Amino acid sequence: MMQEPLNTNDPEVFNIIQKEKRRQTYSLSLIASENFISRAVSEVLSSCISNKFIQRSFRYSGDADSVDELEHLCQQRALKVYGLDPEKWGVNVQPYSGSFANFAVYISVVEPHGRIMGLDPCDGGHQSHGFIMDKEKFSATSLFFESMSYKVNQETGYIDYDQLEENARLFKPKLIIAGTSSYSRNLDYSHLRKIADENGAYLLGDMAHTSGLVAAGLVPSPFDYCDVVSTSTYKTLRGCRAGAIFYRKGVRSVDAKTGRKTLYNLESLICEAVFRRLQGGLHNHSIAGLAVALKQAMTPEFKAYQVQVLANCRTLASSLIEKGYKIVTGEFCLSFPT
Repeated sequence: MMQEPLNTNDPEVFNIIQKEKRRQTYSLSLIASENFISRAVSEVLSSCISNKFIQRSFRYSGDADSVDELEHLCQQRALKVYGLDPEKWGVNVQPYSGSFANFAVYISVVEPHGRIMGLDPCDGGHQSHGFIMDKEKFSATSLFFESMSYKVNQETGYIDYDQLEENARLFKPKLIIAGTSSYSRNLDYSHLRKIADENGAYLLGDMAHTSGLVAAGLVPSPFDYCDVVSTSTYKTLRGCRAGAIFYRKGVRSVDAKTGRKTLYNLESLICEAVFRRLQGGLHNHSIAGLAVALKQAMTPEFKAYQVQVLANCRTLASSLIEKGYKIVTGEFCLSFPT
C-alpha cells in the first residue's frame, strides 16, 4: 500500500488534484500568490528530505548533517541573489510563510503592545501589517501589538507620505513597515527611512510581491534602506510556499558626540523568534525547494521572465485604460528597463 501511486491508493484525492490541474491549465490567474513552481522545485518537495525531523538549538534527533548543509546552501544563495555582503546581512530561511516571517520580526523588535505602522490593507497593504476596521481587530498583529495604518491619498491613489510623517510623530512607532500587497507603485524607501530615523523606529521591508523583481534588478531594492527585509517565496520569486527574513549585521548607528557605536543584535532575536517562539520542526523540503528556486533566480531565463511580468502588467493596464477603466494610481509606470 505504501508503494502504490496516488491514483490507485486514493482515487478521490487524485481526482480532486486532477480537477485543480485542469483549472490551472485552462484558466488565467492574475494574482501573484498563484505562480507556478518549476519541475525541479516540485521534485524536491516530494523528496525524502521531507521525512527528516529537526529543530534548531535543541537536537531531538541525530544525523542532521544533510539538513544543516542544505540550510547553509540556501542561506548563501539567498544573500547572493540579492547581492548582499555576508558581513553586513544575514538571513533566516526557516519561516513557514511570509506572514510567519513578519510576525517573527514583530516579536523580535517590538515589545508586546508596542506600536507598529503599516499600509492599510484597504489601501493596498497586507493584513499581517496590522488591520483594524470599525474597531474590530482583524489580524494577530493588531491583537498583540498597537497598530496604526497609513493610507493613500484618495485623489491620486499614491501613499500619503506627508500624512504618514505627521502621524508617526504623534504615534511614535517602534516599527514601520514598507510593504504592499495590491499597490501598483514603487515605494519611496528613502522617505520611509527618513521617517523611521526621526522616530527611532526600525524599518521593515516586506517585498513578498516584488521579491523576484528585486532579484532581477527591475524595481528599487528595500535592502538599500531597511533594517530587516521579509518575503514570501512563492510569488514573483517562483519558489515553493515558505518565507525568509533578511536582517542587518554590524553597526546600526554612531553617536555624533561620543563616537560610540551601537550594533545590531537582530540575528539572535529573529532566529529565536522563528524557532522556538513561533515554530517547531523545520520544513526541510521547503528550504530545499527555496534553495533550488534561488539558483534558478540567478539565470538569464529568470531575468527574462521578470521583464515579461512587467511587460504583461503594462499591457493589461494600457488595455484597461483604453476601454475606459480608471487605474487607481493613473497610468501604470512601474520601473521598466529600457
